[in-house]
Amino acid sequence: MDTKLTLKLNQEIIERAKEYAFNKKISLSRIVEAYLQSLTSETKTDAFEISPFVRSISTGTKIPLDLDYKEAYFEHLMQKHK
Repeated sequence: MDTKLTLKLNQEIIERAKEYAFNKKISLSRIVEAYLQSLTSETKTDAFEISPFVRSISTGTKIPLDLDYKEAYFEHLMQKHK
């Protein structure tokens, strides 16, 4: 059951959001609903579909939280230029 909700927001944000919704061919109400659903959902679900491009570059590789990316890149370059 849908229920009406009144929000007070900055006019510039509203205009940009309306343009975004128009370009995506989805109502602003549905965008707000999907966002609130994602915030309040107990399970992690994607409110929006992942694009085919992003899915195509996903490797599934887990990156350690403590990775020193500068050191890893340095090691990569040292191996590459041996």
